[in-house]
Amino acid sequence: MITGNEIRQKFLDYFNSHGHTVVASSSLLPKNDPTLLFTNAGMNQFKRVFLGEDKRSYSRAASSQKCVRAGGKHNDLENVGHTARHHTFFEMLGNFSFGDYFKPEAIAFAWDLLVKVYGLPEDKLYATVYQDDDEAHELWKKVVGIPESRIVRLGEKDNFWSMGDTGPCGPCSEILIDQGVEFSCGRPDCTVGCDCDRYLELWNLVFMQYNRDETGKLTPLPRPSIDTGMGLERITAVLQGKKNNFETDLFAPILTAIAEISGSTYGHDAKQDIAFKVIADHARAITFLIADGIMPSNEGRGYVLRRILRRAFRYGRNLGVTQPFLHRLTGVVADAFAGVYPELAEARGFVSQVTRSEEDRFSETLDYGLKLLTEEVASLKNSGGTSLSGPVVFKLYDTYGFPLDIINDIIIEDNLSIDQAGFEASMAQQREMARKSWKGSGDAETAEAFRELAAKGVCTKFIGYDETTARGELLAVVKDGQLVDQADEGEEVELILDITPLYGQSGGQVGDTGIISDNGRLRVDVTDVLKLPGDLIVHKGRVTQGMVTPGLKVEVALDADRRAAIAANHTATHILQAILRQTLGEHVRQSGSLVTPDRLRFDFTHFAPISESDLLTIENLANARIRENIPVQTHVMAMEEAVRTGAMALFEERYGDVVRMVELPEFSKELCGGTHVRRTGDIGTFILLSETGIAAGIRRIEAITGRGAVEYLRNQLHEIKTAAVLLKSPPTELASRVEKLLARQKELETELDIFKARLRTAQSGDLVSQAVEIGPYKLVAAQVGLDSPEEMRDMADKLKDRLSSAVIVLAADNNGKVMLIVVVTKDLAGQKVFHAGDLIKQLAAKVGGKGGGRPDMAQAGGPDPTGIPAALALAKELVTGKVRS
Repeated sequence: MITGNEIRQKFLDYFNSHGHTVVASSSLLPKNDPTLLFTNAGMNQFKRVFLGEDKRSYSRAASSQKCVRAGGKHNDLENVGHTARHHTFFEMLGNFSFGDYFKPEAIAFAWDLLVKVYGLPEDKLYATVYQDDDEAHELWKKVVGIPESRIVRLGEKDNFWSMGDTGPCGPCSEILIDQGVEFSCGRPDCTVGCDCDRYLELWNLVFMQYNRDETGKLTPLPRPSIDTGMGLERITAVLQGKKNNFETDLFAPILTAIAEISGSTYGHDAKQDIAFKVIADHARAITFLIADGIMPSNEGRGYVLRRILRRAFRYGRNLGVTQPFLHRLTGVVADAFAGVYPELAEARGFVSQVTRSEEDRFSETLDYGLKLLTEEVASLKNSGGTSLSGPVVFKLYDTYGFPLDIINDIIIEDNLSIDQAGFEASMAQQREMARKSWKGSGDAETAEAFRELAAKGVCTKFIGYDETTARGELLAVVKDGQLVDQADEGEEVELILDITPLYGQSGGQVGDTGIISDNGRLRVDVTDVLKLPGDLIVHKGRVTQGMVTPGLKVEVALDADRRAAIAANHTATHILQAILRQTLGEHVRQSGSLVTPDRLRFDFTHFAPISESDLLTIENLANARIRENIPVQTHVMAMEEAVRTGAMALFEERYGDVVRMVELPEFSKELCGGTHVRRTGDIGTFILLSETGIAAGIRRIEAITGRGAVEYLRNQLHEIKTAAVLLKSPPTELASRVEKLLARQKELETELDIFKARLRTAQSGDLVSQAVEIGPYKLVAAQVGLDSPEEMRDMADKLKDRLSSAVIVLAADNNGKVMLIVVVTKDLAGQKVFHAGDLIKQLAAKVGGKGGGRPDMAQAGGPDPTGIPAALALAKELVTGKVRS
């Protein structure tokens, strides 16, 4: 039987032999296209080529492209497991022509490969064409030789493809195979175009021959192109004679691993088979997505990944698996596909670690959530209801982290549905409660005053990229979240101006500080600046002179030195990210940042701590870039143009139609609205302070630059000089001097421990001689001069070894804190005559403390050393009372 790997390779080899360049799969994280959730088709990486915006060294290409369709316009998530063909992750085989060949060759290549290379029966193959595409119809009929009865014309919905509302588009032609009546839905009208699996779509050939303008008019392209796509999983199932994709060898090792983990068998129970298919599919998606640098989160791509992971984990319950297991499957996927996608081998440990962390996180709440859901479903069925209430769904979503598709998967088995309107109402109510909870707090983003101003179109022009001062009009004065007519000296205010050179906090960069004044009559010390949606910039500060009122003409001056320090740290983060990607790999992506005048913090995706040698390399490379004194260029351009240049963009960020790109030529391009230095040399020096892990797969680097770095080095040098003077050693010999001192200290500590042990032995001899006989028992109750619980236990043990049938009570005052210990010899503890834990509870009360322990030994503490004599006296009373009783 031909394998999936062989099918993939035969495809690539065939087109390579026909003049096509085999191009490696691009990442699932779309490059230069932040509007796309995931790479979902083979043509994604060639989009700019098709648009005529990029040139390649080849005009024919072929690839096997990693694809994910889960979320956004193309979303197969909820269908996975319930059908034979739907997947979240799949591979798309495709051949492409960029103005080279067109319909005749595309059709001929497809037919030749399917029939002569793969050996599919000609009489089972059908072709569909666009209803007006007579050229394609004739090619299939006269050139290929398919009978008229197996060529089907379909409308625009099925057989016309567009890249967008405008741009390249054209008719398409699909090749289908008749799998036989056993795959049919059984309806009399079952034919090509039916949703059942009898007439299975194998390969879609897109003929890009028109350009559509804003009016919808189609104009022929000067160089028509070809874009084709065939699902590897689908063609593999056909060639291997399998009824569904999951029975192919592409899924076999994963299904086997699931069976071993669960103790269940695929193919014996329809309900369990759904779970097998969901888990197998999702394990592939999880592995490939994380390997490509996409991390679970509550937003964007990360949330889709989290939904996939949690859905698979929940389906594990259907197979009786209650412990984390998906992280084991990611290794199986990596091993199965690493030969084709070597990045899986490199990221194997990282993927497993991230997946295990997510499993642990979700398993904490899953059982509680499932219990609540089961109870609600039972109650609903008993009452004859059909819809799970919105508040219940919201609680599962908000409190227990259940994505809606998981809830729907569970209740659909009982023919129930979600009260979507009720859920949305609960969501809206939570947002409203959150908004009200901030009322009066002065939080600019939630204050009613700023919402009113934004609704009126009030905005601030920012000129701080080029200017440090501005003269403008004071548009609004806000106190405690409310618009006011004036604010007096000494009051905290938030001011809106029509123009400002002060940067508002956003994108990880803190806000500027400065002064607002009016010719000596007014002064406001600005302590922070916030940027709100709608270009509303809020200046927070204190009126230190005069009175502020709307309508005043004022001067705004920036604290330029502070801004320069911020700019140095911000540009350094761009340098740092580029070097991290260069040093550690392109899986590194920014996941958070903070840029202040004092330091920078950069959070990024990476699977392990960075070695000291790599950290030194990163620091050295950063300083090398700084010394090159590269010009820092900024470009304002259309969003589409910026991403075409290769600028890095954060998917979670919302970008406008016009963006600002910060570029270090030949090194870094990022979409960024922050402030930067003119040349990298202005940064001065880069010092990497620390590298730590803050979450599974997320690392954090903190660093300083410029004056902060100089001050840091100055302080370090001062500490070294001071230490050298104190130790009477040259600075170059400090380390060896400290090593010798530590070794000597260790020797002295050992000698001291020996001395203390001898002293305790001597003291214990004295205490043995002081033991009081009370009937058949002996009692040692004394205050001793010991410093730690360990020393207390050691002395008590020495006394126990030298006494029989005894109760030992020791107390010590350690700098105002009482230490108590009670030890009962084995004969008394074994006979249950005395219980050390019970005794110490009563003694500890005398020193204001609590305690407890075993029958033979117990310890306690307390804050009142003055109660020690009373505690020792009570010990004697308790032992005496026991004898008398």
